[in-house]
Amino acid sequence: MRQTVPARGRRPFFSKRLRENLKGYLFILPWLIALLVFNAYPILASLFFALTDYNILNPPTWTGLGNFQTMFTNDPLFWKAVWNTVYYSVLSVPLQLIFALLLALLLNGRSWGIGLFRTIYYLPGLMPAVATALLWYVLLDPRLGLINSGLTALGLPRLGWMRSAEWSKPALILIAIWSGSGVPMLIFLAGLRDIPKPLLEAATIDGATAWKRFWYVVLPLLSPTLFFNLLIGIINSFQVFTVAFIASEASGSGNNIGPLNSMLMYMIHLYRQYLRQRSSEGLKLLRMN
Repeated sequence: MRQTVPARGRRPFFSKRLRENLKGYLFILPWLIALLVFNAYPILASLFFALTDYNILNPPTWTGLGNFQTMFTNDPLFWKAVWNTVYYSVLSVPLQLIFALLLALLLNGRSWGIGLFRTIYYLPGLMPAVATALLWYVLLDPRLGLINSGLTALGLPRLGWMRSAEWSKPALILIAIWSGSGVPMLIFLAGLRDIPKPLLEAATIDGATAWKRFWYVVLPLLSPTLFFNLLIGIINSFQVFTVAFIASEASGSGNNIGPLNSMLMYMIHLYRQYLRQRSSEGLKLLRMN
């Protein structure tokens, strides 16, 4: 008999690995489009417009590094805003992380009512920034505020807080610790729950104290979570705007943002420069008409 050779199947147009990759790309396509439209494009457009003279009404004209030269040499408030922002970031971010980690360690248990305390400590992060600024402006009032009343009861001197050039930035840092520790606390809690319990039990059996267990077991395993919270904290600290702006308006600082521009942050300075440019261009249009 004649032996028949089975017909080979038709080779697929795409390999199996390529088809799996295409499925993955299709799943992340909405996120990728949002990333390009709402993140990548604004960043590239901002870089381009920073090198031009652009007022929205007219096409941009190329100026090169002229805008940066003006900012560095002809704007005395620029370096003031940079110093205030760096001061705020360097102090607020580490203190906020330490406070959030301490809260997470205290709340990392299964006792009765622990969920209620987690909710209470998380609630300040849900408050609107305007309400937070007004609440703390009242609490930090030099004459009638509860904070100064507590200092007086302890025999300590009253502080000027937001009405003092020396204490206005520490006041903002205090507000940041109170209102911004809820989210990193929850992230630290999630990281603590992922630490294997057998490692802690083995360290306890070997005679490690609570501090050594934290330093040699918990903290190294928590380092990715700590790094993530650190990056998010730095980004948020360089974007501080509402609390400083509202507190300055409430204190009646006039054209200054806080006493002697002590609360003038970089984002506020950028916003004011934009408003001044738009106002001057509006006056030019009115004169031309």
